[in-house]
Amino acid sequence: MSSVLNKIWTALRGGVREMGDAIVDSNGVRIFEQEIVDAKASIGQAKHNLTEVMARKMQAERKVSSFVEEIRNHETYASKALDQNDEALALEVAGKIATLENNKAEQDAIVARLTGQVEQLKAHIKKAEKLIADHERELSIVRTTESVQKATEQVVENVASNNSTLNSARESLERIKARQEMKQDQMEAGELLEKEMSGNDLDSKLESAGIKGESASAADILARIKAGKQ
Repeated sequence: MSSVLNKIWTALRGGVREMGDAIVDSNGVRIFEQEIVDAKASIGQAKHNLTEVMARKMQAERKVSSFVEEIRNHETYASKALDQNDEALALEVAGKIATLENNKAEQDAIVARLTGQVEQLKAHIKKAEKLIADHERELSIVRTTESVQKATEQVVENVASNNSTLNSARESLERIKARQEMKQDQMEAGELLEKEMSGNDLDSKLESAGIKGESASAADILARIKAGKQ
């Protein structure tokens, strides 16, 4: 009994899975479109975050430039203090330079870290954009294929159906052609009957045989006139 119940349960789970797959497949294009929209939105947010990181990097670079300028100025101050034999002042200035160099080193590290983050984010965004472009091409192919298949299926169904509009139109066309042929035959038969009833048909036959209808030439008429005078 337990074995039977397990089989029934397995079959039910399989049926539910197939039903779920069918639902997903029937809405596959719409789901895929929404996933692309969501992915584009994520990339848009990623680009916004990238601009923030790049802005922090620019700020850190400006601080580095500022420290470089201060260090250069204080080195000049220390040199002038030594020129004046004021070694104590020069040493104090040197201490300031050491602090500035430490601050600069911290900012250099921040710039290096932010530079790596910027490059990493750019690579991720570029890869994601390429993937989305590939998905959009695939989606376009799926849409086109589906449209072609639907159109083909519709044509096949119309042609295969005996009562289809296409077959009805074709049958109507055949009836029109038959009526036109019948009318043409009737017209030709009427002309033939008229010739037979009026005797024109016999004249036509004689003319066709070359027995009647030949007109005398000018030479024949002149010969006849000459013969009458003799």
